Amino acid sequence: MAAVAGRPAVSPAAVAEITARADAPLLLDVRSPEEFAQGHLPGAVLIPHDQLASRLDELDRDRWVLVYCRSGKRATTAQGILEDAGFEVRQIQGSWLRWQEEDRPVVIPGDEKDAK
Repeated sequence: MAAVAGRPAVSPAAVAEITARADAPLLLDVRSPEEFAQGHLPGAVLIPHDQLASRLDELDRDRWVLVYCRSGKRATTAQGILEDAGFEVRQIQGSWLRWQEEDRPVVIPGDEKDAK
């Protein structure tokens, strides 16, 4: 699913570099708590898409947001909510499904290594 408002999505390959920068974005997972518990991107914060509008005060307005969900649909919804609230937002290309296809690092809570 393409990013909205003309902002290009960020490739999974670029996420590690972008999140290591001094101006790193907030990495926001908008899936369900159950999905998040099964695995998520390292450093991701969970706010389910259906709670996002009521939890905007939890976000740092001085940081831009890099958002993902499972396939892109909920991330697109979240991107609209965040942009309407004045945040700079981009999505991860292909969201969680592409992240997994590319065998990128995953955190599984409770896993001994906490990253696979």
